[in-house]
Amino acid sequence: MRALAAVLFAILTAGHVRAADTPRRPNVILVLVDDLGWADLGCFGGPAATGNIDRLAAEGIRFRRFYVNAPICSPSRVALTTGQYPQRWRITSYLDDREHNAARGMAQWLDPAAPVLARALHRAGYATGHFGKWHMGGQRDVGDAPLITAYGFDRSLTNFEGLGPRVLPLLDARDGTAPRRHDIGSAKLGRGPIRWENRAAVTASFVAEAVAFVDEAVRDGKPFSLNLWPDDVHSPYFPAARLAPGADKRTRYLAVLEEMDRSLGVLFDRIRDDPKLRNDTLILLCADNGHDDGAGSSAPLRGGKTWLYEGGVRSPLIAWAPGLTPPAAAGGVDEVTVFCSLDLNRSLYEITGTPLPTGTMSDGEDVSAALTGRGRATRQAPIFWRRPPDRPGKDGIDNPDLAAGDGRWKYYVNFDGGAAQLFDVEADPAETKNLVATEPDIAARLQRAVETWNASVPPDACVPR
Repeated sequence: MRALAAVLFAILTAGHVRAADTPRRPNVILVLVDDLGWADLGCFGGPAATGNIDRLAAEGIRFRRFYVNAPICSPSRVALTTGQYPQRWRITSYLDDREHNAARGMAQWLDPAAPVLARALHRAGYATGHFGKWHMGGQRDVGDAPLITAYGFDRSLTNFEGLGPRVLPLLDARDGTAPRRHDIGSAKLGRGPIRWENRAAVTASFVAEAVAFVDEAVRDGKPFSLNLWPDDVHSPYFPAARLAPGADKRTRYLAVLEEMDRSLGVLFDRIRDDPKLRNDTLILLCADNGHDDGAGSSAPLRGGKTWLYEGGVRSPLIAWAPGLTPPAAAGGVDEVTVFCSLDLNRSLYEITGTPLPTGTMSDGEDVSAALTGRGRATRQAPIFWRRPPDRPGKDGIDNPDLAAGDGRWKYYVNFDGGAAQLFDVEADPAETKNLVATEPDIAARLQRAVETWNASVPPDACVPR
């Protein structure tokens, strides 16, 4: 009877993180790497010497079926920030200047009325900070966007894709010419103090601000939540390391990735070396979208940045939380949990014990049990994508208009119902064998589901009227 009771108890509690087993209000650090290839980190089988990130993985959990909700930066960040499909907020490609945003049927910035996790945590007593790339408003000629602090952050430091205090890069070719400023108009916008740093030192600046923020929260006795969103490993690639003359894009990318890892290690060590922080902190690390051509790699996945195929939207994810994760789960690799940024957002409400904003409809599901290694949990609803309006494909290859992921299945189709593709991404992660003809019922079900979803969210300039 005692054994049976134990089994029943395990079943009943497997779907969530039990409050008695978790710190009361764990700290949360979300590291979002820009344009990182799925297969580049050492701990994901890549060639980069990423010892600090790899150590995080060795002490935490690696997830190999985690997805972001857009294959390009701004909408991906909106999904992670709000827990809602970015189409709901009319941000479906990267935010550019006013004219280009309007031409693509997009908003100029994320509406501050959106349900932002940081604001909910702030109201729950957390210190909240954002350090790094924002790209949800305040760039190019859009100088009247809300400041990052309007979204619930106590403090921020960003780059040229946001407003408020900023670190802007100097590109040093080390060829005897003076370093040139790279700000895409940001320096003309005002709205906060600006300092210029060598491109290779920008991530270290964000890390230094994040560590100072942690130190202040500790002194004040407050739990904290911080975004550390470097604009590495996005181009342009200007590593501090001296490379051979004429080093190719891939070599420069890997050098930047390794330097970023060393910078991140300063924050990771600050948390790990403090016994209380170590046991009360969850660190999550993932990418915003797939790799840039010629730089990163998502092999064997098909596609990369801007594409709806697996290489554009499947992201490496590491969850490190010694105080939440059972020792037996540490160092594990989760190959079966299928979830996305929407679910990551929703799970953080659960893990921190923070109520959802009143009246909010979350598109995410709670997978906190899997995220902390305490049970099985996987997304039940399909994940839907629509291609960025300015990315129809290239080199004669069509970027599908719509996609749906449901467990092992990934379905693609154009708005007119043409070019349908169905792949079993468990058996065929490279998406080489189209199964539409052999699995017509699954294809038809996902066709109906993605069409219904697309009709439920605001259109942009690529959607037929």
